[in-house]
Amino acid sequence: MQPSGPAYPVKFAVDYPDRPLNRLTSFFRLFTTIPIAIVLGTVYSGGADWGRWGGDNGGHATDVAAGFGGVLFFGPLLMILFRKKYPRWWFDWNLELQRFANRVTAYFVLMDDRYPSTDDHQSVRLDYAYPGGTLNRFLPIVKWLLAIPHYIVLFFLHIASVVVVVITWFAILFTGRYPRPLFDFVEGVLRWHNRVVAYAFTLVTDRYPPFRLDP
Repeated sequence: MQPSGPAYPVKFAVDYPDRPLNRLTSFFRLFTTIPIAIVLGTVYSGGADWGRWGGDNGGHATDVAAGFGGVLFFGPLLMILFRKKYPRWWFDWNLELQRFANRVTAYFVLMDDRYPSTDDHQSVRLDYAYPGGTLNRFLPIVKWLLAIPHYIVLFFLHIASVVVVVITWFAILFTGRYPRPLFDFVEGVLRWHNRVVAYAFTLVTDRYPPFRLDP
């Protein structure tokens, strides 16, 4: 797909598997994903308190922020607000955690039949530049709120993705291939999702995410 506007600073792509995919592991993908999903869940749950605005009964804003678990949110927000600084190791943690989560997701939605690695990037590429002290001090306070239109659109896109993945599952079982148009759609939804997370929750860019699936 050709970009319909300026490139967004959050880059996401999954290499298309132009080869026969493993039909057996694709058939049992829901179950083969469980072990690595448990590993990912321990990392996310272990950092859940960092992502919260308040306590367990903190309302809708708390639920939204805490939904990203191990992603560091509140700490970077305070550092940007008061010191206009994003600690580099916090940035690296968020980026690598997002990469890991995306590898697990790509495997689960059948985009790769290689088991997700905890460190190698494999077929999934997610990158964004370290912002240093270039971020606006006050935007992090409201970014999660400004992104509400994206939450609504992504809700419907994720529903569509579920339908597409089910269709793809049958296609792989019968042909061994992931239909390219369906692959591009799922990749685009993941790209959109990662842009919103990077803007509203990991706070690595002040550019508002575009409403598009392409790069």
